[in-house]
Amino acid sequence: MPYLRKTRAGARRTRRLTAALAALTLGLSLAACGSGAKDDGPAPAGPNAAGGSFPVTVEHSFGTTEIRKRPERIVTIGLSDHEPVLALGYRPVGVVDWFQRKPFTDWPWTQAAWAGAEPTVLGLREDGVDFEKLVSLKPDLIFAMYAGVTKENYDRLSKLAPVVAQPKGFDPYAAPWQEYTRLAGKALAQDAKAKELIDGMQARFAKVRQDNPQWRGKTAVAADSFKAGTYSAFQKGDPKSAFLAELGFTVPENITRAAGKSNVAEFGSEGLNMLEVDRLVWLTTGKEPHERIRNDRVYKELKVAREGRDLFLTYQDPPIGAALSFNTVLSIPYAIDQMTPLLKK
Repeated sequence: MPYLRKTRAGARRTRRLTAALAALTLGLSLAACGSGAKDDGPAPAGPNAAGGSFPVTVEHSFGTTEIRKRPERIVTIGLSDHEPVLALGYRPVGVVDWFQRKPFTDWPWTQAAWAGAEPTVLGLREDGVDFEKLVSLKPDLIFAMYAGVTKENYDRLSKLAPVVAQPKGFDPYAAPWQEYTRLAGKALAQDAKAKELIDGMQARFAKVRQDNPQWRGKTAVAADSFKAGTYSAFQKGDPKSAFLAELGFTVPENITRAAGKSNVAEFGSEGLNMLEVDRLVWLTTGKEPHERIRNDRVYKELKVAREGRDLFLTYQDPPIGAALSFNTVLSIPYAIDQMTPLLKK
């Protein structure tokens, strides 16, 4: 599955992260001093990384972190953390790969920011982080904002370098893109730049809403089907449905209630009536699931299907679904440009 859930998949990744960090705690000194791994990561910062002065102190869900000097070797272990960091002028030396994109930097909205550099991939989606690689990179700042780390994870990671965890006041994976941008800006002494980026994106959304008043009051939701007979609807706090809400649509509260503390409500064919909305956006890995979904006998009877108000997209071909999943100050312009004309049809 192409995103990290807080339910079964998220729990598995958290357990692997905890186990890896426990091993890391025991071998940290040896690994840090004795690693001969080649560092072939990108330049630590882009040309626009100059900003405010250090030290800075940031507040997050596990307390506060002091960053005493301008970081030179940033590692991001949150699935989308590298994007606000890139937008603020820094190129991470280590990342986690959400979609197994090869090369990692080949997203239309990040190519220019990477400027030909390639970071070290520390892990794939929910497979966890390769901590030998992480240690070999000798990070001086770790972002774990969209990572779902526990306090135990955070404490152990902090033995390596200062750590910026998820924004305070939000469940893991549930903070809006503005909060991730603002937190990254604070950590990198780039508050003014972060505000400029946020204001710019909010203006883009406002222009779309102004140009499409017909979407106001209409319901919409993003959904996926990972296997036959199993469906997921993304609640309003998930980046994909949150994007639709910022275009002017309303994500039904019953989906958010059904999701509970997860970012998705999961159900079988018998629960497909939950997707009876004005605009339904399917996001799938490849196009194979599209016909399977359309041929579900229950789905065929939904008005949204019979009236053609459903939209079938993929995560990577083209990468519209990925842009909605990242939902960052870098991917939002691409997502708006791609989604707006599709939703107008």
